[in-house]
Amino acid sequence: MPELPPLPVMLHDADCGFCSRCARLVPRLGCRIRVSSLQSEDLLALGVDPERAIVEMPVVLSTGRVAWGHQAWAEILLTGTLPLRVIGRVLGARVMRRPAAAVYRWVAGNRHRMPGGSAACALPVERP
Repeated sequence: MPELPPLPVMLHDADCGFCSRCARLVPRLGCRIRVSSLQSEDLLALGVDPERAIVEMPVVLSTGRVAWGHQAWAEILLTGTLPLRVIGRVLGARVMRRPAAAVYRWVAGNRHRMPGGSAACALPVERP
């Protein structure tokens, strides 16, 4: 059985400028989380689906559970200061599931247009 991380681990796409920019912001917000890149970790050993991780950011919790997308952001914020924990609670609430997921998908789908983004940040296009 793999050793569980002592702190949650946020995994970002180091090839994406927008993702890297967000990852640098997290510790500055005071969140108690380890930040690492998808490219520098053994994703399978952490229980992370590498294909899904390119389109939806994962956070590996200290329990071994993996949170994805907006739920990952909720988990990140829950490790921060009181105001961030409140936002994390709201973001992770059942009533927010659909709208938060929709916003996350929109941001992820447009990350190449976000501050720090470039054409290299664009998500792979799904072919029918």
